[in-house]
Amino acid sequence: MSRLANKVLVVIGGTSGLGLSASKAFVAQGAKLVVMGRNEAKVERAKKELGQNAIPFVADATDPKAALAAINIALGNFAGFDGLYHVAGGSGRRQGDGPLHQISDEGWEYTLQENLNSLFYSNRAAAQQFLKQGRGGTVLNMSSVLGFAPSPKYFGTHAYGACKAAVIGLTKSAAAYYAPASIRFNVLAPALVATPMSQRAQGDEEILQFIATKQPLDGGRIGQPSDLDAAAVYFMSDESKFVTGQVLAVDGGWSVSEGQIPAPVEQRSEATGPDLKKTLLRKAAQWWANLTKE
Repeated sequence: MSRLANKVLVVIGGTSGLGLSASKAFVAQGAKLVVMGRNEAKVERAKKELGQNAIPFVADATDPKAALAAINIALGNFAGFDGLYHVAGGSGRRQGDGPLHQISDEGWEYTLQENLNSLFYSNRAAAQQFLKQGRGGTVLNMSSVLGFAPSPKYFGTHAYGACKAAVIGLTKSAAAYYAPASIRFNVLAPALVATPMSQRAQGDEEILQFIATKQPLDGGRIGQPSDLDAAAVYFMSDESKFVTGQVLAVDGGWSVSEGQIPAPVEQRSEATGPDLKKTLLRKAAQWWANLTKE
């Protein structure tokens, strides 16, 4: 039997990247979906890829009424609402996010609006509807390992990290409060995944070398959106009916691995170039000269 048969789910930010991949997995497991995204072209593409059991529509997750509209579409078209998966969010680097002393007011406000306010709006709407229905439900929120395992050398965007930590705090607080009503709240926390948001990192050879040791599982690589699909299905299904307030890091080992920062190019070329033997002999001669100088 399909793991999500008879489930009606809403995916906020489900028309690209992690959200689209999860949406495909949900449909494959028998769910009916309402999928929200703000890019019209991506919404149209999602319609074709998800088929007749999904209703993608255009809306902005930072609009306080958008998630409520998505839930109402689910109720009106599929006569139910069982779970919400909030994936929507993004980097504020171009708007001025960065290390604390460099964050602009615009960068701070933009990043919070994208990653925290939008999630607050969707979670509030879901909680209100679940309470009205009186039969529980499940909410899965997207955080990031940067919310609890920072990486200052290559990912020093502190507003983003603060948002992702706050997602965990809100999720745990809600999980504790709504547990008596059988409303579950959990978190997925990926590391670096190949999505439109991570294109800067994907194109940086030095970061890729770092990731090979920071995410060492499966040969050391960037994650793929599909790496999170099984976990998302689990949390949206009845298999997780006794699980709430948890943070699952699907991170390739990020949170338990040191990660090696690559040596500068000139050092790497000296250590691995064809003149290695000559370099070592020269250093040995210098050492001997210093030793015998006295």
